[in-house]
Amino acid sequence: MSKQSKRLEALLYHAKPTPGKIKVVPTKKYASQRDLSLAYSPGVAEPCLEIEKDINNVYKYTAKGNLVAVISNGTAVLGLGNIGPEASKPVMEGKGLLFKIFADIDVFDIEIDTEDVEEFIATVKHIAPTFGGINLEDIKAPEAFEIERRLKDELDIPVMHDDQHGTAIISAAALLNALELAEKKIEEAQIVVSGAGAAAISCTRLYQAFGAKRENIVMLDSKGVIRDDRDDLSSQKAEFATHRKIDTLAEAMDNADVFIGLSQPDIVTPEMLKSMAANPIVFAMANPNPEIGYQLAVDTREDIIMATGRSDHPNQVNNVLGFPFIFRGALDVRATKINEAMKMAAVKALSNLAKETVPEQVNIAYSETRLTFGRDYIIPKPFDPRLISEVPPAVAKAAMESGVAKEPIEDWDRYKNSLLERLGSDNKLVRMLLSRAKTNPKRVVFAEADQLDVLKAAQIAHDEEMAIPILLGRKETILELMEEIEFDDDVQIIDPKSDEESDRKNRYATAYWEKCKRQGVTMYSAEKKMRERNYFAAMMVNEGDADALVTGYSRNYPSVVKPMLELIGMADGVNRVATTNVMITQRGPMFLSDTAINIDPTAKDLAKIARMTSRITRMFGIEPVTAMISYSNFGSSDHPNSAKVREAVEYLHKAYPEMIVDGEIQSDFALNSKMLQDIFPFSKLAGRKVNTLIFPNLDSANITYKLLKELNQADSIGPIMMGMNKPVHILQLGASVDEIVNMTAIAVIDAQQREQARKRFKIRSQTE
Repeated sequence: MSKQSKRLEALLYHAKPTPGKIKVVPTKKYASQRDLSLAYSPGVAEPCLEIEKDINNVYKYTAKGNLVAVISNGTAVLGLGNIGPEASKPVMEGKGLLFKIFADIDVFDIEIDTEDVEEFIATVKHIAPTFGGINLEDIKAPEAFEIERRLKDELDIPVMHDDQHGTAIISAAALLNALELAEKKIEEAQIVVSGAGAAAISCTRLYQAFGAKRENIVMLDSKGVIRDDRDDLSSQKAEFATHRKIDTLAEAMDNADVFIGLSQPDIVTPEMLKSMAANPIVFAMANPNPEIGYQLAVDTREDIIMATGRSDHPNQVNNVLGFPFIFRGALDVRATKINEAMKMAAVKALSNLAKETVPEQVNIAYSETRLTFGRDYIIPKPFDPRLISEVPPAVAKAAMESGVAKEPIEDWDRYKNSLLERLGSDNKLVRMLLSRAKTNPKRVVFAEADQLDVLKAAQIAHDEEMAIPILLGRKETILELMEEIEFDDDVQIIDPKSDEESDRKNRYATAYWEKCKRQGVTMYSAEKKMRERNYFAAMMVNEGDADALVTGYSRNYPSVVKPMLELIGMADGVNRVATTNVMITQRGPMFLSDTAINIDPTAKDLAKIARMTSRITRMFGIEPVTAMISYSNFGSSDHPNSAKVREAVEYLHKAYPEMIVDGEIQSDFALNSKMLQDIFPFSKLAGRKVNTLIFPNLDSANITYKLLKELNQADSIGPIMMGMNKPVHILQLGASVDEIVNMTAIAVIDAQQREQARKRFKIRSQTE
């Protein structure tokens, strides 16, 4: 994608369909006149009077306790500099989005039109009664230090400048673990800090809190080493002035144990790395280009422990590991401030989490067999679901122990469970899919690339480096559309009807005929079918010219399934294919089967569908908890439609006792754990959160997933084909661009898994 195309895509994302990235959503009923009279006049007067009696009741009757202000004056926005408050608003909205999706914290972004420190402080103090916490953002140094210090002293709610403390907290956790691996003590480590802005100062202060010695630290700004004989130092820089008579970064790096980079790209040379002590620790955190490239660094020193700010390398120092969860813990105990003890508790929680067994969901997200604590894993991954249940409690406990918590937590198990319940409020699964696909892109043939939305999806897959597109369709049309959307990269385009592909078509036709000549297929009919895109695409996958296939955008489902079953066929040991849709709901991902293939499955079919769906659920790193849905509950009806579901459950209980599956059960009982526990405590599902629903027929499954999609605006991934011999995935007619992109990720991951399975089989065969 050209630079201009990326620019237009970014602008369109922020402008359509609604300008901006966040909105206010009511949390109470408002359908009737009675509801409105309670919400506003006259009912609203009652909580007002209660708050007047006791100001602390504001947390009981309003949203203050879960509301954070993200505040900036736009003086230091990303790498853009002083661009003003209005221009900073997209960034502040983005920060609000991260607060919501990672920790379920609501945000109002506030942009203040002043660079005067006193005016800024006064403004924040005047609006503070609205909020439970203040997140300062993108304010230039040295003003940022004074603003944060004053607001922390003068307000009774948590205040944190994330640009300072976010990087400090995450990098400190990584540093403690890196030093442990390098068998070095922080008290003895020689540390070089390149950069002297707000983040660098805060990082170094926090390292000192953990034991780093001031005399062992050398800090550099744009003018060189910060020495105590310089007369141009701010009070913050003077705090870290060295008495050593050195002037350059190269001199500072000689025999250093640690390099902390918060400055400029490409300022560290291989020679500087070679001059460092054994097992050097290098955190090159300039973004998007670090102080030294990751590959160059690891090629230069085999013993290096390296971290960057980038997601495409190990050990990403990412602020999203910190600020949502720190504020979550602070808000939940109504802390009056975020103090050093709370920040240090967050550091220790992150440091310890990296040493614990990594959930399979995280391994899957990063295509790792098993992430383990070591040089390439010194800090948790942003996708780690344990972050919300580990960091906030640590912060909350520190707030209580340091005396700044107004509402201490008594039941920690209940608190942790409430935190885990917040995990269902975002699209982590989609982010995991796209991230995992990017780890090992595969060749995906798009059989309808002359359709604009399909081509857009292929462009996104290509630009995000999650797939290598092969574009199938009318070449002239594809080229015209590519020019229209500025898809100007070199990708393979194939027109099955073109004479240019005659050799390939002949090869495919011969292979098809050899396979099906005893099923009535003649050579003539085989050659004719190779002019049809779905037959041609299927043969590309069969013959190894593509790794996976995505099709179905412009044709009805049965007409697309037919050639796939005919040419690709079912996997070994499978005699029934099915589909599942993953619905991204407020309670988390839900797997619904069978949504597209089996019209009226038998009891045995239902059992097979449940088994296949369980395997797909595990592919996403989720332990399946399966409800077999019906209109009756546990034998309350003898009708054959209920009986077949009951029979399927009985078979699964007997043949696969390890499966967490039960039924027949009505959908409301399956999804309402309290109702289920109260009425049917004997069920295998009691006390569990159901995430997989197997429906008794195609009508119910298809209707349900489409209702969820349209009425609740739930994102849908699928239908995902289950039981096929190759990675073949068929879209619903008229799928959106996002749905096609998500299905592409599924196809890539499917191909990745099959490749890994073949490698494992080959290794076993060689060792036997």
